[in-house]
This record gives sequence, C-alpha cells and structure tokens, in this order.
Amino acid sequence: MFALILPLFFIAFVISVTWLSYKLGTTKSDNAKLCAIIGFLLSFLPPFALIYLVVLLLKEDSAIV
Repeated sequence: MFALILPLFFIAFVISVTWLSYKLGTTKSDNAKLCAIIGFLLSFLPPFALIYLVVLLLKEDSAIV
C-alpha cells in the first residue's frame, strides 16, 4: 500500500508545483512557460522547488501583462 501512495503524492507534488509556477509566472514574469518549465524541473528536488515558489511569490509584479 505504501508503495502506491508515495508515488501518487510525488506525482501530485510535481503537478502542483508546475501549475503554481505557471500561475505565478503569468503575473510575476514576462515568460510564464519558462517559469513552468523551471518549476517542473525543480519539482524533482522538493526543497529547491519550495524555495523557487517562495521567490516567485515575493517577486514584484511584472509591468507587462
């Protein structure tokens, strides 16, 4: 049972970090796709993914919308 739950949590974490990176990238940066790709790659290293999300969250909003 544990062998099934752990990969499901990991897949949910990867999807959520990628989605949050894209959503934050739409308002905080000029290139949301690049933010989503970086978020996807960093989601395989969870501490770095969380740091990346915090940095995106604290970043000033982009002037170009």
